Amino acid sequence: MQHLKESKKENKKPKVTLKQAFKTIIWPRRNLVFLGLILIIIRSLSGFVLPMQSKVLMDEVVPNKDYNQLYYLILIVIAAILVQAVTSFLLTKVLSIQAQYLISELRAQVQKKVLSLPISFFDNTKSGALVSRIMTDVEGVRNLIGTGLVQLIGGSFTAIVTLVILLKMNVWMTLFTFVPLSIFGIIALKSFKYIRPIFRARGKINAEVKGRLTETLGGIRVIKAFNAEEQESKIFEEGVANIFINVKKSMTATALMTSSSTLLIGLATTGVMGIGGYYIIQGSMTFGDFIQFTFLLAFMVAPIVQMSNIGSQLTEALAGLDRTEELMNMAAEEDNLERTVVLEDLKGEINFEDVSFAYEEGKKVIKNINFKVPAGSVTALVGSSGSGKSTIAGLSATFLNPQSGKITIDGKDMSKVKLSSFRKNLGVVLQDEFLFEGTIRDNILFPRPNATEEELQNAVKAAYVNEFTDRFDDGLDTLIGERGVKLSGGQRQRLAIARAILANPKIIILDEATSSLDTESESLIQKSLSKLIKNRTTIVIAHRLSTIKQADQILVVEAGNIAERGTHDELIAKKGRYFDLYTYQSKI
Repeated sequence: MQHLKESKKENKKPKVTLKQAFKTIIWPRRNLVFLGLILIIIRSLSGFVLPMQSKVLMDEVVPNKDYNQLYYLILIVIAAILVQAVTSFLLTKVLSIQAQYLISELRAQVQKKVLSLPISFFDNTKSGALVSRIMTDVEGVRNLIGTGLVQLIGGSFTAIVTLVILLKMNVWMTLFTFVPLSIFGIIALKSFKYIRPIFRARGKINAEVKGRLTETLGGIRVIKAFNAEEQESKIFEEGVANIFINVKKSMTATALMTSSSTLLIGLATTGVMGIGGYYIIQGSMTFGDFIQFTFLLAFMVAPIVQMSNIGSQLTEALAGLDRTEELMNMAAEEDNLERTVVLEDLKGEINFEDVSFAYEEGKKVIKNINFKVPAGSVTALVGSSGSGKSTIAGLSATFLNPQSGKITIDGKDMSKVKLSSFRKNLGVVLQDEFLFEGTIRDNILFPRPNATEEELQNAVKAAYVNEFTDRFDDGLDTLIGERGVKLSGGQRQRLAIARAILANPKIIILDEATSSLDTESESLIQKSLSKLIKNRTTIVIAHRLSTIKQADQILVVEAGNIAERGTHDELIAKKGRYFDLYTYQSKI
C-alpha cells in the first residue's frame, strides 16, 4: 500500500515533456541535430538500394543471364553499403560525442546548482544520493541529443517512405501487415506510459541505496567498532532488492512489447507469405516483386521495432530529466531578490535583535535573544549540550536564517546582504573539521589557492603545523587520506586553524575548537588561536571554560535563552549558572 501511495505521489509531480526537452536541450543544438537528420535520411535512402535492386536481379538479370548488368548492380549495392557505413560513422562523431559532451555540461550545471542550495537542504539529504543525482540522472540525455531521437525521426521517415512504396506495389498485402503493426504501436505507447514512473522511482531508489553505501564506507570504523557489518549488509541487501523489483517491473513491460512485436510481426510475415504465394501462383506478382516486397516490409518493420526500444530509452531520459529539473528549480541561496546589499570595508559588528529560530514548526531552539558582538571583540557562548549555542553560531555564519527578529552586520540587515560578500570575510573552525583528501599543503591552501609560499609558511608557523610536519618525510606534501584520517585530532585541528589564518577573514566562528584535544595540543592551539582571533570579530563555542577567560563577553545559553552575560570575573562574582559550570569543571 505504501508503495502504491508513493507511486501516486510520483505521478502527481510535474513531468518534463518531450516538447520541453526539445526546447531546452535539442533546439539550442539544432544545427547538429539537423545535420544528424540529413545523415540518417541519406543512410535510410541508401538502404533502399538493396531491396530495389533485388527485383532487378530476380526479374531481369537472372532470366536474361546479363553479366554486365549483374556487375553494374553489384557496384551500385557496394556503393550504397559504403554510404551507409560512412553516414553511421559520421552520426556517431556528430551526435553521440555531442551527447556525451552535453552530459558533462549538465553534470557541471547540476553540481553548481547543488552547491548553491542552502545548508538546510544538505542537512536533509544524503550526500551519496546527491552524487547519484548529479552523475546518473543526466545520463539518459544521450538518448535525446544522441542517435536515439534522431533514429526515432529517421526510423519514422524510413517507415513512411517504405509504406508509400508498399502501397503502390500491393495495397492488400500492405494493409494486412499494417493492422498488426498498428496494434503493436498502441501496446508500445501504453507501455511507455507505464514505464516512465518506474524509471523515475528507480532514480530515487538508486540515490537512496548509493547514499547509504557512501555513509557505510565513510563510517567503516564505527561499523567495525560496533560489530555492525551484518546489520549494514542487510540494509544494503534490502536496497538492492528494491532496485531489483523496480528493474523487474520495467523488464516485464519491455518483454511485453518485445513478445507482442514478435507475435504480431510473425503474423504479418505469415500473411505476406500466404497472400504473396497466392498472387505468384495466379501470375499477378513476379518472384522479384515478392522478394522486393519482403525486403521492403523488413525495412518498415525494423524501424518500428527499433522505435519501441528507442521509446524506452527516451522514457528513461525524460524520467531522469524530471529529477534533474527538480534540483534545477530549487531556489538557490543567492536567488533571493532582497539580497542586494554588498558589504564593503567590513568592520565586523554583529547584532542579534529579538531573534528566534526553530528547526521544526512550533519547537523554538532560540527564543527572542538579543546581544551585540562589537567589531574586533571575542564573544564566548557556553552552556549545556542542546542549549542552542551551535544554532547561534549557524545564524551568525548565515548557514541558518532566523524565523523572526533581525541579525545585522555593521548595522545592515543580514537578510538583505549578498551572502558571497559576507562569506568571503568569514572563517569557520569546527570541532570535527572537514579535511579534503590530498596533501596538507592542498588543505591549507584551500581558501586561497594562489597564496604565496611566504603566506603559506606564515600560516603554517602561526598554527604550529610545522611542529608535526617537520617530522614527516614529505612535510607539507604528506598525503592525509580521506577526511584527514592519517592525522591525529590535534593535528587536524591545527591544520584547520592554519587554513583559517591563510584565509585572513574579518569574522571568525570557533565551534568547540579545542574540546577533543590533549593538554599539549590544546596549549599549542590556544597560542595559534590567539594569533587567529587578534583584531577579528570572534564567536567562540567552548565546553572547556578555562579556554575563554580572556573573552570580552561570555553569554550563558540555556534552553534557547541567554541566562547570563558578562566577563569571566563578573560572572564568577554573580555565582550563578556560569559559576556552577566553572567550579564543576575545575573539580574535574
